[in-house]
Amino acid sequence: MNRQQKAQIIKDLDKKIVFLVGPRQVGKTWLAKTIGREFSRTVYLNYDRLEDQAIIKNEQWLEDTDLLILDELHKMKGWKNFLKGVFDTKPDRLKILVTGSARLDTFRQTGDSLAGRFFVHHLLPLSLGELKNEQEQPDLNRLLLRGGFPEPFLAPNDTEAERWRSQYIDSLIRTDVFDFEKINDYKAIRMVFELLRRKVASPISYTSIAEDVGVSPVTVKKYINILESLFIIFKVTPFSRKIARSILKEPKIYFYDNGLVIGDEGVRFENLIANSLLKSVSGRNDNLGINEQLHYLRTKNGQEVDFAIAANNVLIEIQEVKLSNGDLSKNLSYFSEKYNLKGKQIVKELKREKHLGNIDIVRAQNYLENLYI
Repeated sequence: MNRQQKAQIIKDLDKKIVFLVGPRQVGKTWLAKTIGREFSRTVYLNYDRLEDQAIIKNEQWLEDTDLLILDELHKMKGWKNFLKGVFDTKPDRLKILVTGSARLDTFRQTGDSLAGRFFVHHLLPLSLGELKNEQEQPDLNRLLLRGGFPEPFLAPNDTEAERWRSQYIDSLIRTDVFDFEKINDYKAIRMVFELLRRKVASPISYTSIAEDVGVSPVTVKKYINILESLFIIFKVTPFSRKIARSILKEPKIYFYDNGLVIGDEGVRFENLIANSLLKSVSGRNDNLGINEQLHYLRTKNGQEVDFAIAANNVLIEIQEVKLSNGDLSKNLSYFSEKYNLKGKQIVKELKREKHLGNIDIVRAQNYLENLYI
C-alpha cells in the first residue's frame, strides 16, 4: 500500500532533514524503507540495535551513502547536537531521514540548534481519503471497527485484528510508556488509560479521573500528557478567541487507534471523524507550511459543536457529527450564523445531501474521501 506522504518526503529530502513521526506501528519504518528503495545507496540504522549504535555514534556509514535512515535516534543522549553536526558537515549528496516516536516532535518547542534544518511529516493512521487511492470503494465500517493502523485494518478477519490490538495495548503501556518516562505506578497509569477509553468525545476532568484512580489531578495530567506525547491519544481543546462565552477549558480526548475506543457507534464514529480531521490538518501544516489547529466550541450555556478548524487562531470552519440525523443541528446553525462560519454536518447514514446557506449536510463517506490528506 502506497502512503500519501512518500512523494513529498522525497522532495523535502533534497532540502533538509526529514523527521517522520507518528504512532507506534503506524508504518513509519515500512515507509522509510520504501523511500530508501528510491535511492541507489541507502543505509538503515536502528538505535535499538547495539551493532547500529556503534555505527551511528562513530558516523561509520559508507562515504558513498546517498540516503541515511536513522530509526529511534531520540534514544541517543545528545541526539539533537549529534544530528546537527552530521547535517552541517555532510556531503551534498547525503539525504537524512529520521523516524521514531513523538519525542522527535517535541524539539520544535525547545528553540535548539536544529531550527531551520528540518521538515516534519506526521504519519497517521489510514483514512478514507488515503484508502480511496488504493480501493475503488473504501470501507467506512471496517475503518470504524478496526481503526486505521495498517496491520489490523488489513487483517484477514476481525479475530486477527483483535489479537493484534491486545498485544499492542500491552506493549504500549509496559514498554513504550516506561521507555519514555519512569513511572512508579503501573496500575495507576493503566487505570487512567482504561478510563480514557470510556470517556472519548467528552470534556475531561482531571479531578474526576484522579478521584476514580486514587492519585492527584497533577499526576493524571502528567499521565495524559505522556499518552499524548507517545501518539496514543490526542487532545482537542476548546477554541475561545473572540468567542467570549466559550470559556470551558477542558479538552476532549480521542484515540489514534479507533479500535481502542469503548463506547457506542456514535462515540466511535466521532473518534473516526476526529482522526480524519486531525490527519487533514496535519497534512496541510506539513506540506503547505500553514498553521491550522483542530478545536471544538462550547459555551457556558452548553451550546456545542464537535469540531472547529482554525488557521492562525482564526476560525474558518465548524463541523458537527451525526450517525443518521439529517436535520440541521441547532448548535451548528447558531455558531455559523453568529460568527459567519462555514459549517459541515457530517452524517454517516444520509439519504440526501443538502446545501443550506453557509452549511452543508454531507454523507460521511463522500466528505472523508475528499478531505485533504
